[in-house]
Amino acid sequence: MPRKVCVVVTARPSYSRIRTALEAIRAHPDLELQLVVAASALLDRYGNAVNVIAEEGFDIDRQVYMILEGENLVTSAKSTGLGIAELATVFDNLKPDMVVTVADRFETMATAIAASYMNLPLVHVQGGEVTGSIDEKVRHAITKLADVHLVSCAPARERVIKMGERPERVFVTGCPSIDLAREAVAAEPRDITDTLSGYGGVGADVDLGEGYIVVLQHPVTTEYENAAEHARKTLRAVHEGRWPTLWFWPNVDAGSDGTSSAIRHYRETNALRQIHFYKNLRPMDFLSILLNSRGIVGNSSVAIRECAYLGVPAVNIGSRQQGRDRGRNVRDVAYDSDAISKAIAAMFDQDERPQDMIYGDGSAGRQIADTLAVCDLSIEKMLTY
Repeated sequence: MPRKVCVVVTARPSYSRIRTALEAIRAHPDLELQLVVAASALLDRYGNAVNVIAEEGFDIDRQVYMILEGENLVTSAKSTGLGIAELATVFDNLKPDMVVTVADRFETMATAIAASYMNLPLVHVQGGEVTGSIDEKVRHAITKLADVHLVSCAPARERVIKMGERPERVFVTGCPSIDLAREAVAAEPRDITDTLSGYGGVGADVDLGEGYIVVLQHPVTTEYENAAEHARKTLRAVHEGRWPTLWFWPNVDAGSDGTSSAIRHYRETNALRQIHFYKNLRPMDFLSILLNSRGIVGNSSVAIRECAYLGVPAVNIGSRQQGRDRGRNVRDVAYDSDAISKAIAAMFDQDERPQDMIYGDGSAGRQIADTLAVCDLSIEKMLTY
């Protein structure tokens, strides 16, 4: 009998982080994919990632609504609790042989707790990485709940083992998002205007012919009360620099309402003739946009992970990615409009685009499926040291 692998996708970035693994699991003769889509991946205000998942051919077994409005610390904690309750019911119905959770978001903590208390073997993708804010606490907590660890790089494996996890259960597979980056590099050149034409968005019609930048900035959960001011400083730098810009909406985190409000207010009080705003793009479309850009600005992990492989320059702002292993493509700056502006100007004129394979070589999906097909799932052995 094929092993039933229940993968829980909870957010827009989680899907791109796991998509090629979903494909490989579905195609593997010894595995059966069960796909659960939950949390902000179901919400229109965060781009309806569930629609993209369905359009790309995946059958969705269950949908779990678990996000409470407010985007603050209280709603994040309550949404986690609601997620535990709802996912427990889903797991009881689907009866998987293992549960896969991705990265470090509060929704993934709900997945990890529900699976662990139901004695379901828990597989954690992207453990052992170091970041700023509460995400690092969540990631390491999930590591201690997980039974099998599929990490993106050798330093991450070392950290997981130092946390007391058994070496034979920690596998360096690379990150599935790098598989998509590899596909993007190998793909035929695409017309950017055609790629964006079906997404709408809001704002000015931006001339991308002479180059453009991508902005993706999220709130920092440990600094969530400053989210609006952080967004304003980046908005000011981009606006005054007059760089053609494609700006993407933040994730659902404590402080995201402040980020969103700052964007709306700045848009209403300034003539932003060179900025167009989007909620979400399909993963391959987004990577194509990045690959053809002059660089990315903000604090998203995509600047650290995929862009290292793509060789796309990145201006990383603030502490959200503090400590994460990074390549030569990254410039780090503080939340200061002048510093951000100078870094963007240098990036915009940069000719060199160094590539680094820190997070894998583009074969992670296949490696993950092969590992899940043969790894030891005995709970008794997992609990024995």
